Amino acid sequence: MRNIGYMIERILSMNILGIFDVANKVHKKTKRNRLVLIIDIIWCGLRHMAGYVDYYVFEMYNLNEQQRRTVMTRGRNNAFIRELNNPKFRYIFESKKIFHTQFSDLIKREWLSLEDSTFVEFAQFVEIRKDILAKSNTINGSCCNEKIVIADFDDMYSLWYYLQDKKCTIIEDVIIQHHQMQQIQPDSLNSIRFVTIFLDDKVHIVRAYLRIGKSHSVNSYDGGSMVVPIDVKTGIIHDVAVDKSGNYYRQHPVTNTRIQGFHVPYWNECLDLVKDAATRTDQVRLVGWDVGLSINGPLLIEGNQFPCHDIYQLPLHTPKKIGMVPEFKEIIRTK
Repeated sequence: MRNIGYMIERILSMNILGIFDVANKVHKKTKRNRLVLIIDIIWCGLRHMAGYVDYYVFEMYNLNEQQRRTVMTRGRNNAFIRELNNPKFRYIFESKKIFHTQFSDLIKREWLSLEDSTFVEFAQFVEIRKDILAKSNTINGSCCNEKIVIADFDDMYSLWYYLQDKKCTIIEDVIIQHHQMQQIQPDSLNSIRFVTIFLDDKVHIVRAYLRIGKSHSVNSYDGGSMVVPIDVKTGIIHDVAVDKSGNYYRQHPVTNTRIQGFHVPYWNECLDLVKDAATRTDQVRLVGWDVGLSINGPLLIEGNQFPCHDIYQLPLHTPKKIGMVPEFKEIIRTK
């Protein structure tokens, strides 16, 4: 009876409108019965801890039960995070001020916290720069991530109050992107997402992905950018890039630079960078690291103690229909 009550509670907690919306989308793609799809979405939520977004993005409607057990769903990702990451140490990644301080030698750029600085110190930082990157210190509340051109403001005071009003309390140097990355898309910082697990003094680089902006400066998979896996051993891209709408790209739609076959520069240095970073967080062992490539080599942009799972096993990049779960379990089992 307790199990039945738990299942009913889980079903009632689901987003019914979201489930119906996904069922309609899959019906249009596959012509399958909507009711059957709704039941299947609920089943995947109960059995595989999959949200309705997981069901759609990972095309779980095209997987059998054995394949579904390998998919890194939202619930399974959360479970691995609970197992590997001590919540008492999340603050290292949730505060840019703390993160930048702890990893100062790896971020390789100047920065300033407005919370800890006077107006004079702020003015001294800004007056020798043409532009800066302004960010919120934490992910809570207002989220600021904006490139600021200094000449757009009448004076230092107007910029100071603008940043304070938007709660942009961290300012830092703009990264000058490596020319090869610039050729792919010059208007966005095309960053690399590394996923690492640090166990028993060994860093496992589980996956690496290149995230590429399209026709604007936003470089976010949810915001419309593209993502493509990178061969961890070689730094070469063998697959085609894909966006969240399912469109795929062998070359960039604006610059026409070829993506498939691209060799990421400074690859060995990138691997050394994330391995170094991962060893500094033995209480937070599963991390997503964002790395940029400057004209002087790789640098750390930020770390994520709650790495998103949505790019792990996109169908286009998973032709064998086997997800990430077996690899995670193998790493943890052999610790």
